[in-house]
Formats: sequence, structure tokens, C-alpha cells
Amino acid sequence: MSTVRKTVTLTDKQDDWVKSRIARGDFTNDSEYFRDLIRRDQERHAGLEQLRAALLAGEQSGISERTPQEIREMARERLKQDGIL
Repeated sequence: MSTVRKTVTLTDKQDDWVKSRIARGDFTNDSEYFRDLIRRDQERHAGLEQLRAALLAGEQSGISERTPQEIREMARERLKQDGIL
């Protein structure tokens, strides 16, 4: 994987924060910290895209014939199957 060098401008307070994270041993250098932030942002974005897709699919599926109780039970069962509950 190739790398690209970037220049980032921070306030003194932001720079102090990054340095404190490195000093605590959470990261070994500035680049590792910023790459971690980018990975987290990518994961968050992917999660939001999944949510948007699910909402759109729900809207396009029309009105359900199921009762609210049936919908809750199905959701609870799906969460159990997925190991969330």
C-alpha cells in the first residue's frame, strides 16, 4: 500500500491533545493517531450508509400488515439471532 504525505495544521490546544494521547501510550506517533481517527470516521460513515439503506428499504416496502407487537417481536428475535441480545 502506498502512502501520501499530508500537512495538517492544528491549534496549540489540539496539538497538546494529540501529544497527550501519544504520551499516554495510546499511539506511537501523530500519524498513527490520525489514521485511527480516519478509520473510525470511515466505520461511522459505513454504519450511517447502512442505516440510510435500511430506512429507504423500509419506506419502499410499503405499509406492513403486521401489528406493532409482531414487529417488535420479530426485531427482538433478529437481535437474538445476531447475538446482540
